[in-house]
Amino acid sequence: MVILNDHHTRITWNLHSTLKVPYFTPFWSFILGFDYRDEGYLVLDGLLSPEECDALRDRMSEIIERMDVPEHCRTQFSTDHDEQLKTQGNADYFITSGDKIRFFFEKGVFDDKGEFIVPREQSLNKIGHALHAYEPLFKAVTHSPKIQNLVKKLGLINPVILQSMYIFKQPGIGGEVSPHQDATFLYTQPLGRVMGMWIALEDAALENGCLWFIPGSHNDGITRRMVRTPKGTFPLTDFIGREKNYDDKLFVQAPVKKGGAVLIHSEVVHRSAANTFDASRHVYTFHVMESQNTVWSPENWLQPTEELPFPSLYT
Repeated sequence: MVILNDHHTRITWNLHSTLKVPYFTPFWSFILGFDYRDEGYLVLDGLLSPEECDALRDRMSEIIERMDVPEHCRTQFSTDHDEQLKTQGNADYFITSGDKIRFFFEKGVFDDKGEFIVPREQSLNKIGHALHAYEPLFKAVTHSPKIQNLVKKLGLINPVILQSMYIFKQPGIGGEVSPHQDATFLYTQPLGRVMGMWIALEDAALENGCLWFIPGSHNDGITRRMVRTPKGTFPLTDFIGREKNYDDKLFVQAPVKKGGAVLIHSEVVHRSAANTFDASRHVYTFHVMESQNTVWSPENWLQPTEELPFPSLYT
């Protein structure tokens, strides 16, 4: 089913009974490619079944139950120098997380001794950045035939997986994500070779922080990049250029039901509001890059490693 409205095309299909993809006819390829390339994003309903969503959430609960809290979160800091060490510890922990599964927390969830002041399952902002490589269930979903076929129909020839994240958007404390473009952080030459796959494991609505986009903004280029600083300096990353100021009236909300997905062009401007609701907004998201005739910037914070080169999406 294709539903047209004033904001964007919403494509709906039933994938719940099979992994086969009979909906990928030339017509579907045309609709998928046209809307994604025209608007810079595409909303898909029913990419994962409710059971698949629940399985991913259940597995994440198990991961959280056995997680070891990073030492820099457990340490008590009392001086400016201590606070600087904490900041550097956070930065080191982040910049070396590309080939690992690491835990990133919301603000204000630890006391001054590093003990939780909220339930641990409500303390996390996200987990990243290699779930697709080391967690079998997440790996299976990422490489599933339906996702591979979807990406093929969008014309990607040799896509590789850059990173993956589980984002929690905790009830009441899940913070706002300001307007940005993914290419600021995941820069390629030429631009436009990276796509985000944002899968809602729970309903993502206006109240709990769904995505908002400026349709067509992927055609305007980028004005800011996050780059690694020279080795041995701190901070470990810095920004070149400045983010534009965007008119709020240009943003269009993109709510999606549990199991739905949003495909995100790396240059489209998007944001999400704080979660002021009493329900979380769990998401599994990953980024793929068309590696054919593409140069991945050595200045990006995220770099392939010997332990984890960027793996092919197609298996």
